Amino acid sequence: MVAEKIKIGVCVMEKKVFSAPMGQIFDRLQAFGEFEVIHFGDKVILEEPVESWPICDCLIAFYSSGYPLEKAEAYAALRKPFLVNELEPQHLLHDRRKVYERLEMFGIPVPRYALVIREVPNQELDYFIEEEDFVEVHGMRFWKPFVEKPIDADNHSIMIYYPSSAGGGMKELFRKVGNRSSDFHPDVRRVRREGSYIYEEFMPTGGTDVKVYTVGPEYAHAEARKSPVVDGVVMRNPDGKEVRYPVLLTPAEKEMAREVCIAFKQAVCGFDLLRSEGRSYVCDVNGWSFVKNSYKYYDDAACVLRKMLLDAKAPHLSSAIPPILPWKVNEPVQPTEGLTRQGSGINGTFGQSEELRCVIAVIRQYVLFLLLFN
Repeated sequence: MVAEKIKIGVCVMEKKVFSAPMGQIFDRLQAFGEFEVIHFGDKVILEEPVESWPICDCLIAFYSSGYPLEKAEAYAALRKPFLVNELEPQHLLHDRRKVYERLEMFGIPVPRYALVIREVPNQELDYFIEEEDFVEVHGMRFWKPFVEKPIDADNHSIMIYYPSSAGGGMKELFRKVGNRSSDFHPDVRRVRREGSYIYEEFMPTGGTDVKVYTVGPEYAHAEARKSPVVDGVVMRNPDGKEVRYPVLLTPAEKEMAREVCIAFKQAVCGFDLLRSEGRSYVCDVNGWSFVKNSYKYYDDAACVLRKMLLDAKAPHLSSAIPPILPWKVNEPVQPTEGLTRQGSGINGTFGQSEELRCVIAVIRQYVLFLLLFN
């Protein structure tokens, strides 16, 4: 144990700080006995000058609605703490075209796409053509079904337009509202014209979306859920949580997770993966994201973060990983929840030895998963 604890500043809006996953991981970090967690709080972040903010050795800071990102950047420049997630690249995450540009810069596969940029609503563009079953942008044709995404990444109203041979219409995807995540509009056939959009080809995924969560570039966890494209009904468990199933990443997907983490300089990062016709594509990068309802993930995330923070501020202690986790001494065995590890630099398993051996997918109308544990 260090003589003086390493101070972890949490410069995050309170509605995010007090989420269950954050609490689980901070509790585990503090159980090691090497860290002191300092919550800045909304009043300090929003009202006080950065000169009066608490001084810390390491900083966790990420954007959410109402967050003053530029102010956090000024604090980091003043105090120079170790940043778990870099601040300046977080500006990229609010613009889908910049996200795709950065992904392409690092050789990360994205769906085929084109940009339509309007300076004013309903602006006529000589490079944009719309016909009954396709749009053409700068000579690049997208046959229906195709996807239309706002350039503004904070706008989650995403449209999928269907061909006349399938009856036409449009499906709107949106953030979950109750048990709905999409609605079909049979009479909508023309694309939106009031703003700027990305058009991309629709990638058939067999009815599933894959969410990937990194904790540093050498660790990733992946989960699958029923895609909102299927019918818009959110599958929930008896506790009311969305049903998700752990899945294994391929070697190529593990490398993609590593590259996303490095490209955006976000150690803790979530992104969306599309698996289509034997290939994988990244279609969205969300920044700071934690897995929900996985005690095995919380254990591993805390251990990876611990090593990251000690490497930055107390490297002589970073190799002293306890063989038994301090919070596991008197706890019952927790089942492993299918973490996909790719050489985090920490040998062995953190918790008990039960592990996911395989995932079998049986597809008929909807995608069902049978999880086999050994």
